[in-house]
Amino acid sequence: MGASTRRRGAKKTGGQASQALGRARGGFSTTLHAGCLDEKLSVARELTSGARHDAPVFEVIFAQGPALPQLEYAVMDKGSDSDQIRQHLQAQEVTPVIPPRQNRNQAIRYATEPYRLRGKVERFFNKMKHFPRVATRYEQLRQTFLAIIHVVALWVMSK
Repeated sequence: MGASTRRRGAKKTGGQASQALGRARGGFSTTLHAGCLDEKLSVARELTSGARHDAPVFEVIFAQGPALPQLEYAVMDKGSDSDQIRQHLQAQEVTPVIPPRQNRNQAIRYATEPYRLRGKVERFFNKMKHFPRVATRYEQLRQTFLAIIHVVALWVMSK
């Protein structure tokens, strides 16, 4: 016997990729990308599937950020080290604070003092993971999970 007629055709929800689900080293997962001003205030959030890298989502996160106040530094990890991201930030008059990757041909200097602020973003993610619905993604639909993330981010901001 074949599959039932109910299972044929495209899914109404658009499939795994449109629901921000995908394979990663740890299994089937979702990646949350966030732009934060400190450990309580997340100004931009985006969901992608599985082991999706931060660099392709950079422009989406940066565009979601507020226009004011003017950012002085953009602190990111080594994974975001690319000439394109650095040029985009410098065009917006924001100083990129990104340590260079080990395989970079030219060594790039960065300010180590502002880089310490990256710990605030890590603390934000730690606070978000205290909620099982965020840490394990019980929701099947992308928009429902993103709504839960927004609610939890509001709670983190209020504490």
